[in-house]
Amino acid sequence: MENIRFILVIAFAMIVLLLWQAWQMDYGPKPAIAQVESPAVADVKEDLPATSNTTTAQVQTDGQPVATAPLAAVSATDIITVKTDVIALEIDMQGGTIQNLDLLSYPVEKDNTVVNAMRKLVGLEAAEKNRQPVRLFNSSPEKMFIAQSGLIAASGNAAAPDHHTIYAHQASSYALADGQDSLTVPLTWTDNNGLAMTKTFVFKRGSYEITLNQNIKNNTGKDWSGRQYSQLLRTPFNENTGNMLTAGMRAYDGGVVYTEKDKYKKINFDDMVDDNLDVASQGGWAAMIQHYFASAWIPPAESENHFYTKHLKDERYVIGSYSPPVTVANNTEAQFVSRLFSGPKIQPVMEKVAPGLELTVDYSVLTFIGKPIYWLLNKIHSFTNNWGFAIIGVTMCIKLLMFPLTQASFISMARMRKIQPRLKELQERFADDRPRFNKEMMDMYKKEKVNPLGGCLPILFQIPVFMSLYWVLSETVEFRQAPFLLWIQDLSAMDPFLVLPVVMGISMKIQQGLNPPPIDPVQAKILKMFPLVFTIFFLFFPAGLVLYWVVNNTLSILQQTYITKKINAQA
Repeated sequence: MENIRFILVIAFAMIVLLLWQAWQMDYGPKPAIAQVESPAVADVKEDLPATSNTTTAQVQTDGQPVATAPLAAVSATDIITVKTDVIALEIDMQGGTIQNLDLLSYPVEKDNTVVNAMRKLVGLEAAEKNRQPVRLFNSSPEKMFIAQSGLIAASGNAAAPDHHTIYAHQASSYALADGQDSLTVPLTWTDNNGLAMTKTFVFKRGSYEITLNQNIKNNTGKDWSGRQYSQLLRTPFNENTGNMLTAGMRAYDGGVVYTEKDKYKKINFDDMVDDNLDVASQGGWAAMIQHYFASAWIPPAESENHFYTKHLKDERYVIGSYSPPVTVANNTEAQFVSRLFSGPKIQPVMEKVAPGLELTVDYSVLTFIGKPIYWLLNKIHSFTNNWGFAIIGVTMCIKLLMFPLTQASFISMARMRKIQPRLKELQERFADDRPRFNKEMMDMYKKEKVNPLGGCLPILFQIPVFMSLYWVLSETVEFRQAPFLLWIQDLSAMDPFLVLPVVMGISMKIQQGLNPPPIDPVQAKILKMFPLVFTIFFLFFPAGLVLYWVVNNTLSILQQTYITKKINAQA
């Protein structure tokens, strides 16, 4: 039994090592991305969704192709720009495709004025930062990520505009003016058969949600039938895959589908290579997610939508959905509606956009612990308006929750420390009789009311809490570039001056001094190295996680010191 605490400490150290490696994979240096010499050319037949009653090349019942509007020559710069208070993007007139979407409130790197001033005080140069906004959608071949949409006509019907069709536009740029709550961007298309469509994007102030209305007018002289589709096309970024042991601990980067039956389901790029997704569901949504940010097409919740994936040439991947067929009578019109969310994974915001969208913030198998921790952090932050103080508040709440357990543990450890000299005498007396020593030791524990497992329970409880907090801090976008005090201006990044990790190591050393050392001298020597080893690991952990551990250790030291003095005074 005397080895159980030592084994738990070793296990906790291994978990810290794995988390440190995972953090390095996400935030450590990445290899240079190979440049693609020429952009991939989309195959018209390949990247359109295939439905049971549609064909890529529309053909009349007599076998002759349906006449469509001639495709006008389009310049590579034939795009329009749109800017609201939170996003800036481009819409390509070929297909009305959304590309190069920038999140204006989220710079790639924070301009840390406080840290730069402190660096100058100690004779260091100010660190250069990339202050450009995070680009979520991207038209460059090596980072291709775009949002496509359009209509697919049923066989025998006049061809509908898809994401290869050239649209006309009224203006080359749109911007949300001061005092304006919404912005509308219309695109138009007409063919020679009497079919016309107005494709309208609606943007709202302070929102990462874009509403797409596709209004089709039928003047072809007969009924027209077709579906709407919306899809995300992406090329995975080339990143360092790192250690196999930590591959499952990294932030997920890939496709996601939410359906009525299976709820939240990840569809990674390897899955798309192996098999095409083909599932129908009432409502639902399809998304591509990454660290901190998500993009999701959300079709109407009241209709049965068909979700699909495709693996295209040149390592391009598609995930999307198409609607049930809609028949538009001659001389009438119909409107197809869908929504696109593209922005930060802020859970309270995403909950209002679509059911289950907040699940894109993935706290791994410890979600049942991570969710309450996030909820508590949010509540405390609403009062403090500082995520660092919110972490301190959560640490105190966890400590209060564990108080009965830690109280009993520290009392047991204080009593064990008190009988430590007598245990050493027993060890020397029965050095050649291990069974007799164990029996005498357990008798002494029973007589002195010492629980040999008492010191293990707090460590056992801390392991899932520590891992959950790691995921909350690394997955929650609110902590990205969130300031605390003084030089800590980003709780999701490592302490730039390494002060918190050193303080954590000192607090760990002090706390270790309050605990009874193991009887085994080898174990004692190993445990003495732990404060130094943990300090090295914590140098690279996010400042918010180190802050939690510093506060937790400080509270433990105060509690344990008081209990130890009280037990010693009873002698």
